[in-house]
Amino acid sequence: MALRSTGLLAAIVRFSLTFHGVVLALAILLIVYGLYTGARARYDVFPEFAPPQVSIQTEAPGLAPEQTEVLVTQPIENAINGLPGLAALRSQSIQGLSVITATFTPGSDIYRDRQNLAERLSALGNQLPQGVAPPAISPLTSSTSVFLGIGLTSEKHSLMELRTLADWTLKPALLAVPGVAKVAVFGGDVKEYQIQVQPERLIQHGLTLEEILIAARQATGVRGAGFIDTPNQRLVLRSDAQALTAQRLAQTVVIHTSAGNVTLGDVAHVVEAPEPAVGAAAIMAHPGVQLVLSEQYGTNTLEVTRSIERQLATFKAALAAQDITLHDDLFRPANFIVTATQNVRSSLIIGGVLVVIVLGLFLFNLRTAAISLVAIPLSLLAAVTVMEQAGLSLNTMTLGGLAIAVGLLVDDAVIVVENIYRRLRENRHRDTPQDIGEVILEATLEVRSAVVYATLAIALVFMPVLTLSGVSGRLFAPLGLSYLLATFASLGVALTVTPALCLVLLGRHPLPEREAPGVRWLKARYGVLLLAVEKHDHAVIAVVAGLSLAALAALPFFGGGFLPELREGHFIVHMSAVPGTSLQESVRIGNQVTHALLKLPFVRSVAQRAGRAELADDTWGTHYSEIDVDLKALSGEAAEAALFELRQALAQFPGVNSSVKTFLTERVEETLSGYTASVVINVYGPDLDTLDLKAQEIARSLARISGATEVQVQSPPGAPELVVRLREGTIAPGPRGSGGFCVENC
Repeated sequence: MALRSTGLLAAIVRFSLTFHGVVLALAILLIVYGLYTGARARYDVFPEFAPPQVSIQTEAPGLAPEQTEVLVTQPIENAINGLPGLAALRSQSIQGLSVITATFTPGSDIYRDRQNLAERLSALGNQLPQGVAPPAISPLTSSTSVFLGIGLTSEKHSLMELRTLADWTLKPALLAVPGVAKVAVFGGDVKEYQIQVQPERLIQHGLTLEEILIAARQATGVRGAGFIDTPNQRLVLRSDAQALTAQRLAQTVVIHTSAGNVTLGDVAHVVEAPEPAVGAAAIMAHPGVQLVLSEQYGTNTLEVTRSIERQLATFKAALAAQDITLHDDLFRPANFIVTATQNVRSSLIIGGVLVVIVLGLFLFNLRTAAISLVAIPLSLLAAVTVMEQAGLSLNTMTLGGLAIAVGLLVDDAVIVVENIYRRLRENRHRDTPQDIGEVILEATLEVRSAVVYATLAIALVFMPVLTLSGVSGRLFAPLGLSYLLATFASLGVALTVTPALCLVLLGRHPLPEREAPGVRWLKARYGVLLLAVEKHDHAVIAVVAGLSLAALAALPFFGGGFLPELREGHFIVHMSAVPGTSLQESVRIGNQVTHALLKLPFVRSVAQRAGRAELADDTWGTHYSEIDVDLKALSGEAAEAALFELRQALAQFPGVNSSVKTFLTERVEETLSGYTASVVINVYGPDLDTLDLKAQEIARSLARISGATEVQVQSPPGAPELVVRLREGTIAPGPRGSGGFCVENC
């Protein structure tokens, strides 16, 4: 082929035509490798949108919120202030727990941040009060964190037995699955051996609480006994005297007297009982145990979810034999990923069918439609391959970018194919037809300006998305990047694969000599319309200008939001009762709410978590509950009405504040402000009572604003307390002078 055109684009097209077999073979390899990459790509709900964060939780049993703040939270904050890259500190102190969230500058190394933080915490030493557990850094999780919620219920076994099964059998097995960062266990009764001291018997025997503690530690502790050397061997000694039952613990000797031995059972009730609960759980209004699983940073949500479900499948038969019901799908964010993936697949299929129909009607040739259609899978698979190599996951945003691009991926190919098709037909009518390769080359280069400039113009529209900062940048930049990758891939396909396919499929095959009927029909009417526009050009310009001004004037009346309403098929209800409400009362109210929600026809399951769990993502008091509401498969209109009906059902319960969120929206809002709300107002001041009063006034004012729903005071007035103050002068040393005491008249 004597091809005379020059330039970079000409060289690319010339190579594609000269070595069309190589180009088509590479295209097939790209399809195969792209499918392989898509199958093994990392799937997630959202891209990693949260800045580097580390959560520090410190258990402080028995301390009131004010004591926790002063004695635990503030010393830890003072210790970690000034860390390299530390951007913000956020803390919360509740009864018995301190939670501090340290946020670092975007782009910092989260692993180095955690190491620096751990070094500062280790230097705290003895600065925390006695009895306070060492500060614990929560495991490193992804932005969305929770990837599965499961539960256990039984009509036969007690809550203590269920909790023991969850803590010592299920939890270790689930943590062993690659990709699982932590498992938080809500509800049930944690078994412990309690020494319930009777004060009058302590006084009777002249004992102190310290002596009781020493005896209990010695009875339950394990100590090494060393070894004995003989001339021939070394014998290892092992002591086996640990009290492992309440009965044996009760027989522990506290003190020897002339009258005999005083045991723990003589001065206390030694029983096997549950520890004081900080949380509770209910599933479908039945008491149970819930396990909330969080994924490790950078894992594949779909893969780890399926791995966990395979692990749970090994337990199902054994649990069913013990009359224990395993609820393995209370909350499954992977469903949303599957739905999003299926929607993209559906968009591809629908888009492909429409392309075939449109091109078939306009070009009246199935081969041209097939050539144009190839651009869609090639461009998408090329984009997926590049994203996988760059470490990006396939998530809601990247899949959304690909779905948006589907309608544009065939534009470049259609322009090139249509022009090649037209030039090949004209060439056949010439007295001396040109070389087919030269015709295809010139036809491709003839429209190169339209193809390249149009693609660049579209790309420039999305370029600002890549420059967004903060959470918005981490969320939407992957969407823009996936869109741009697919768009530029379509340009590459149009300049390489499309000419090669035209050479193979159109170059030596018959081409229809007449235009398609649809094209002739449209041309006749378009000509009439074009003449009318030319005759009334001023009127047309005036109408366009008027419509533009009307559109600009309507902009202030449009609503705005950070994210669109995502139909996840799952809602999280946040329910807050009066501070100081007991776990039993919170569960009772939750059971009533559960029954009301289950009456809604679209609700599949309801599960409640009240209070908190150790090292859980959310740390609430006993008055606070989260209720997972999983929905049945719904159509678009039914899904929009579900939220309204859900709120109507919750409005039937006075005395509790409730709000309804989807999981993804909640996680984004919590990352932005630390609270699960679209708008957050913080009030600062030294007087807690004044702060509470002003917060209530602000809440009432906000509730009167049109469109404001679920207005809550996130930090309500303190829980009721009983304060014990010792009166000096009324407490005197006991008669033995050995730590005993007497009150009032001794």
